[in-house]
Amino acid sequence: MAQVVNGRYTARINEPFVVFIIGMRINKLFAVRKWLPTVRAMGPMLKELYKHPEKGFLGGEFFFYGRGPALVQYWRSFEDLERFARNPDDPHMPAWQRFNRTVGKDGSVGIFHETFIVERGNFEAVYGNMPVFGLAKATEHVRAVGGRETARRRLMRGENEPAVPSPE
Repeated sequence: MAQVVNGRYTARINEPFVVFIIGMRINKLFAVRKWLPTVRAMGPMLKELYKHPEKGFLGGEFFFYGRGPALVQYWRSFEDLERFARNPDDPHMPAWQRFNRTVGKDGSVGIFHETFIVERGNFEAVYGNMPVFGLAKATEHVRAVGGRETARRRLMRGENEPAVPSPE
């Protein structure tokens, strides 16, 4: 189990980056032969990405929600993400082709993704008494103090007092 880091922390990255949310939805529970290969496809992709950081993948967090798995990924650029998705030598393209061939539009399995390009400094994050997580795990995990103490200070470099005093 990941070690909890006591206190308030945030993420630091001084370059633009991409947030990519990808997942699937099991629409027909008993269509296991349709959705199980879709679930299993993500493992080889992540293994390849963690093995080759030069491809631009910074990190990610895996979740389960009511109808299936989802993954929040952090990428160095949209170009890196697109290159990985379209490269026939990477594991995404064969998985995508298999999905379209075996599931297509039969409705048994849904897939989704959302892509956000985040310009330098246009994000904020806070983690209180958490293991190193999310964007901070993918980039740099730093204390949320001073100019990083409040959401306004982190995001807008503005000035305000904490609504609730930070724990000592």
